[in-house]
Amino acid sequence: MPADTIVLVHGFWVTPRSWENYISHYEARGFRVLAPGYPGFEVEVESLNADPTPILKLTVPAIIEHLESVIRELDQPPIIIGHSAGGAFTQILLDHGFGAAGVAMCSAPTEGVRVVPISQVKSTFPVLKSPANRHKAIPLNFEQWNYAFTNTFPEEEARQAYERYAIPANGGILWGSVLANFQPGHQDTWVDYHNDSRAPLLFVSASEDHIMPPEVQRSNAKHYKSKSLTVTREYDGFAHLVPAQQGWERIADESLDWALEHAKG
Repeated sequence: MPADTIVLVHGFWVTPRSWENYISHYEARGFRVLAPGYPGFEVEVESLNADPTPILKLTVPAIIEHLESVIRELDQPPIIIGHSAGGAFTQILLDHGFGAAGVAMCSAPTEGVRVVPISQVKSTFPVLKSPANRHKAIPLNFEQWNYAFTNTFPEEEARQAYERYAIPANGGILWGSVLANFQPGHQDTWVDYHNDSRAPLLFVSASEDHIMPPEVQRSNAKHYKSKSLTVTREYDGFAHLVPAQQGWERIADESLDWALEHAKG
């Protein structure tokens, strides 16, 4: 029986609200769609901006444990689609045996990927400029957000996206992802690149993405040495916030169609 449920995993600096276009679109196609928030993200964007305490409490293991608990409740493996940090979490979920197929969209890298483009450094500098930010929830102002997330949007649409979606990010997790390649042993974003039982995985890149440029996804994909299917696609003219940019429907449909075609039974 083909997968009938889609699990959407959001990234940092946003909440499940960032998937609102995809949720209604996939539901209109007849799918059950789940977009679980991170632990403590049961509240809305406005509440997290007013009180970022839940953001400060986040850890990657807690996020993964929560996502796995949601998927365990399903009758059959879902299609998992993750954006940005959610793309890294999608890879981890697939490596742990969850999901019929996965899509890592504008994905953050898993452990071992050392490509760090200049635009990514600039995008994350508000957090990484100071080790003290490891203990803070760091927001982006509009100019920083626009550079990292919406650099190809018309300004009015970029400002609307900022007001509707933007929240602070956990500085400790972002610092941890940087240090993961320089510490011994497996860190929070480790996956087994030789896992032959992993479900098929599609990396989707946006050509104008500043915070997770296509070279990050290409490098991540090349790390996989297993027999499991790993494919990359790049879309011209898109910025990082693909789920909210004009033309998102094409990427939503083509990504899902690929996942359905290659999903493990």
